[in-house]
Amino acid sequence: MVEASLRCWLLCVLLLYLAQAQVYTPIHQAGYCASYDECGKNPELSGSLAQLSNISCLSNTPARHVTGQHLDLLQRVCPRLYTGLNTTYACCSSKQLEALELSLAITKALLTRCPACSDNFISLHCQNTCSPNQSLFINVTRVSQVAAGQPPAVLAYQAFYQRSFAERAYNSCSNVRIPAAASLAVGTMCGVYGSALCNAQRWLNFQGDTSNGLAPLEINFYVLDSSQVPGDRIQLLNSEIMGCNESQGMDSPACSCQDCASACPVIAHPQPLDAIFLPGWMVGALALVTILCSVFVVFVTFLVQPRLAHCRDKGKVEGPGVHTGFFERLSFTTHKLLRRCFQAWGTWVASRPLTVLGLSIAVVLGLAGGLASVELTTDPVELWSAPNSQARREKEFHDEHFGPFFRTNQAILAAPGRDSYVYDSLLLGPKNFSGVLSQDLLLELLELQERLRQLQVWSPEEQRNISLRDICYAPLNPHNASLSDCCVNSLLQYFQNNRSHLLLTANQTLMGQTSQVDWRDHFLYCVNAPLTFKDGTALGLSCMADYGAPVFPFLAVGGYKGKDYSEAEALIMTFSLNNYPSGDPQLAQVKLWESGFLKEMQAFQRRTAGTFQVTFMAERSLEDEINRTTGEDLPIFATSYIVIFLYIALALGSYSSRGRVLVDSKVTLGLGGVAVVLGAVMAAMGFFSYLGLPSSLVILQVVPFLVLAVGTDNIFIFVLEYQRLPRKPGERREEHIGRTLGHVGPSMLLCSLSEATCFFLGMLTPMPAVRTFAMTSGLAVVLDFLLQMMAFGALLSLDSKRQEASRLDVCCCHRAKQAPPPSPREGLLLRFFRQVYVPVLLHQVTRVVVLVLFLALFGVGLYYMFYITVGLNQELALPKDSYLLDYFLFLNRYFEVGVPVYFVTTVGYNFSSMAGMNGICSSAGCDNYSLTQKIQYATEFPEESYLAIPASSWVDDFIDWLTPSSCCRLYAFGPNKDEFCPSTSSSLSCSKSCIRFTLGPVRPSVEEFHKYLPRFLSDLPSINCPKGGLAAYSTSVNISLDGEILASRFMAYHTTLKNSQDYTEALRAARALAANITASLRKVPGTDPAFEVFPYTVTNVFYEQYLTIMPEGLFMLGLCLVPAFVVCCLLLGTDLRSGLLNLFSIVMILVDTVGFMALWGISYNAVSLINLVTAVGISVEFVSHITCSFAISIKPTRLERAKEATIIMGSAVFSGVAMTNLPGILVLGLAKAQLIQIFFFRLNLLITLLGLLHGLVFLPVVLSYLGPDVNRALVLEQKQAEVAAMAKEAVAKENPYSTHPSLTHTTSNVYVNENFEHDVKSASDVDSSLPNTPATA
Repeated sequence: MVEASLRCWLLCVLLLYLAQAQVYTPIHQAGYCASYDECGKNPELSGSLAQLSNISCLSNTPARHVTGQHLDLLQRVCPRLYTGLNTTYACCSSKQLEALELSLAITKALLTRCPACSDNFISLHCQNTCSPNQSLFINVTRVSQVAAGQPPAVLAYQAFYQRSFAERAYNSCSNVRIPAAASLAVGTMCGVYGSALCNAQRWLNFQGDTSNGLAPLEINFYVLDSSQVPGDRIQLLNSEIMGCNESQGMDSPACSCQDCASACPVIAHPQPLDAIFLPGWMVGALALVTILCSVFVVFVTFLVQPRLAHCRDKGKVEGPGVHTGFFERLSFTTHKLLRRCFQAWGTWVASRPLTVLGLSIAVVLGLAGGLASVELTTDPVELWSAPNSQARREKEFHDEHFGPFFRTNQAILAAPGRDSYVYDSLLLGPKNFSGVLSQDLLLELLELQERLRQLQVWSPEEQRNISLRDICYAPLNPHNASLSDCCVNSLLQYFQNNRSHLLLTANQTLMGQTSQVDWRDHFLYCVNAPLTFKDGTALGLSCMADYGAPVFPFLAVGGYKGKDYSEAEALIMTFSLNNYPSGDPQLAQVKLWESGFLKEMQAFQRRTAGTFQVTFMAERSLEDEINRTTGEDLPIFATSYIVIFLYIALALGSYSSRGRVLVDSKVTLGLGGVAVVLGAVMAAMGFFSYLGLPSSLVILQVVPFLVLAVGTDNIFIFVLEYQRLPRKPGERREEHIGRTLGHVGPSMLLCSLSEATCFFLGMLTPMPAVRTFAMTSGLAVVLDFLLQMMAFGALLSLDSKRQEASRLDVCCCHRAKQAPPPSPREGLLLRFFRQVYVPVLLHQVTRVVVLVLFLALFGVGLYYMFYITVGLNQELALPKDSYLLDYFLFLNRYFEVGVPVYFVTTVGYNFSSMAGMNGICSSAGCDNYSLTQKIQYATEFPEESYLAIPASSWVDDFIDWLTPSSCCRLYAFGPNKDEFCPSTSSSLSCSKSCIRFTLGPVRPSVEEFHKYLPRFLSDLPSINCPKGGLAAYSTSVNISLDGEILASRFMAYHTTLKNSQDYTEALRAARALAANITASLRKVPGTDPAFEVFPYTVTNVFYEQYLTIMPEGLFMLGLCLVPAFVVCCLLLGTDLRSGLLNLFSIVMILVDTVGFMALWGISYNAVSLINLVTAVGISVEFVSHITCSFAISIKPTRLERAKEATIIMGSAVFSGVAMTNLPGILVLGLAKAQLIQIFFFRLNLLITLLGLLHGLVFLPVVLSYLGPDVNRALVLEQKQAEVAAMAKEAVAKENPYSTHPSLTHTTSNVYVNENFEHDVKSASDVDSSLPNTPATA
């Protein structure tokens, strides 16, 4: 109702105006003109963007009969006005037709990709200029006498259109795209309203607005309903209009879907992509749960079944004698062989400590010498992306053919303290403006931008200043750039970075209202129509940047909703710099300028702290901040290791009394053990350095920590066993050390071999950082074990010799004065385990509670592990005080468009054939499912495709550039005849089109394609030829010397991607789309079967790993579990039960660790995977020693063997693994880097605590129920040994004087190693303990 009333009111005003205005068109009748012929230039206009046509002469006379060349010209320019050879009349002369053709060339270049739109637009202006019934709908309102003797020239007229006619014409053009600018053509043809607010009336108004710099005279368009009659015999124009989806035969196909919504086929909503991890037909989570639960059932069945069988057989009596099975004998033989080998080796090493130490040091120094040439890899691409991965291959292909992606230096500024306000715009009415869009703040930004543009940084290598023009990305002048050629994008480019333009004001009258216009009106105009060369305000400013390209609003402002750019909460300023391969001297110049950029931004941030919130980054910032935090956190790591070293040095000692503290301490031995571990790490790194394999910070941070955890455990077990095991009468120190090693060596071998095999299997992963870590860790563990067998055994021998001689620790040259003899007293920890911990843990009630709680914990871990987040947000690589954290926060908050994505084509596609062009382009005549059209379809579903803006297409713009217009022209005469004429040339001889005129879609021949494509790619875009390809496509097509297209790319934009999950899903979606496009294009005749299309984004190499990291991680961890089971079984003589219990405990630790990672906010990524592999190694330490000790125990029942293993090995594991790791881990909590806090402090704390709980709480309980039976072969051996010992003792009693002198007791000042076991059994006790049936708990 309101709209109808408004239309009636406008009609009344119009009729009143017609009644009062001077009549220049008295006759409104069919067959009469309102004007005819040319009367010179419009005297009221100057400073136009292009050469304006002459204005017509006032002539309210009958239409002229058109014949001859005049008729041919009319038929070519205005074909819809042609009615026959003898029946065609028109109101325009030949000169007017020529001028009309020339003036329409610019607009035609934009619209020609949609024939219906182009024809309708031309027909509209042909009707205004040449219609034989011109006077029916044209009313001249203002004239001027330009020259004497000529009719008055028409300065303004009214055009009356029927609304349906105008809207059909507008609708046919409303979706026509400009591929190079990724925008709609009507955005440049609707003035301040842009494409978002444009409609038929506004579109027509712009055509008749002389302020746009293109209209030669003023035209007032009146769009009325058919029921509205203007009066004075004026009729509404309602001529033929062709819909954009309509075809006029083969010569004029319908517009494509990209340019005409009604021409689009029905596109089904795409199905979401499958889950990343999908083994077989089941969802990954369901499959993994099924596998784990099935394995759990098999484990329980295997372990419980023998117990059930025993219950059934209980009470059955076996015959006399003890029978040992094959596997028991095999286990006994294996254990005996290993024990003898280690005992002999330990005795030999202890007998020659200095020789062994010298040899060990020589080997370590020889291998560690490779560290002199070590290379540290800091490039994230080299660390986390496999050299043969798809993303790396794609990156190398892209960089080889197009060069590296340009470098970005960016600042985002907000002013939260400024209140928003309302500005009453003459053009658009009241508009809300945010506080940051204030003139004083823009002047501050302009001052900053100019300082940065003028920034020069001294280069010591070049011995000169490096300025922006030396390193900037200059798309329109790449070879000899000036400052004004540098690509700097900001809101200030709407004013060409000119302070005067920003301060400019003017009075303007619009629809009878006069008001002042200023920078805000120009801003509103430019954000809606960024391709404008002259705005429609009285300011008359261009919206184009000073370097010649448009600045799209999403690159200049952020934090707005929809198209309300004036409500933007942030200003964005971006400097784009050239990029170069690593090692190129020019890259150093770019980085040098970037360091100056950062200093300027930091100074600006401090100076404007009360005005702006400033965030910024340079391309080098991330690497700089990581290096900075690494340097700052080195003291934290050093402190962590020092704490571990001190603990080891102090905890190894067994202090019997205060007077012997300095003698019994083992600081020297502990530091020697630490030196052994560090020597193994250095030797491993040096070895790989000799091979030319680079190292990384991950290795420096993780491998020493891992090998310390593994190595110190073995050290503690060795030393504590030596202190616990009594020295036999007459046994030398060397033999005692050998016997000790014989006891603990198999267990140490089991753990070390399991861990080393696990890490070496990890080399199968394609991820470079993980593979290098696995290689270094595996070799370090092997070397650590070998050095413990050699160097540490020698050190223990020397330290024992010192202690027995009562010499002081560290200062071994001094003997303790009046040192009391050692008193046989067990340590506090061992006593606690024996008297408190083990009795409570293995109580009948406690065992049941422990089983229930740990199975519940396993269930919780299994549940939550499927909620773990996959990925690593780049913010986590930064310290908490990094300026980049604020930048990333602003980036996610204010940016409205994501990163650009290129769809790259490889060699093997025939672009020059008609089928080849149609398979790529998206204009009229192209395939409905071409490359660019499929990308367009994908942008209709941004939630699934992650694409926001369709791809620009050099093929489309090349075709439009070739279309007969002002772009591709040849010299028609003169010395350069038939040679190419640049679009910037205004020579009259440039009148010949490059290709012949055709009624159908323009497609060049193969020869024309190869001849003109290089010209297109080097043609500078201008107002006369906006389709020139230099700016948009000069680096998008790689052509060989023989003209073959080796590669090309089509740029689109992702939606806003805020975290690693978004980036990963965007990569998957883009690859799925590219694969679909590849399959279609391979069907085009002449296409190489190896041809492909792939998506390239600069971030792909970082996020590709997350596409496969889940299955790869499971595969790697599964491989690591294999040696934990196999080695345990083999070294224990194919003891499957021990191997399975070992394996299941480690699996439980891993599952619970991953579950708690999800609860504690630790994401799963390559760093987590490295730590989880480490977790397997540490879990082996927590579990395998106790399992091994249980398996070789000869106690009669499982419960007693579980107690013995927990007391002896549990206490050693607690002091050697848990207490070694925990202090160092807790110190890491003080690190600044979030990466260290999360993935080294939190995750390693989880691994250690869960390993400790499962190894010292869960495993003893399970062993007490389901552990392997006692090995009867070991019991028999023990029985035989004790019988032999008693017989020898009896012989000694009968012949006391035949005792060997060495068996007599030594003097009191000699150290004697006592035994803390007081329940030594007699032979009869052993006899009675020998089971005839499987032992019971």
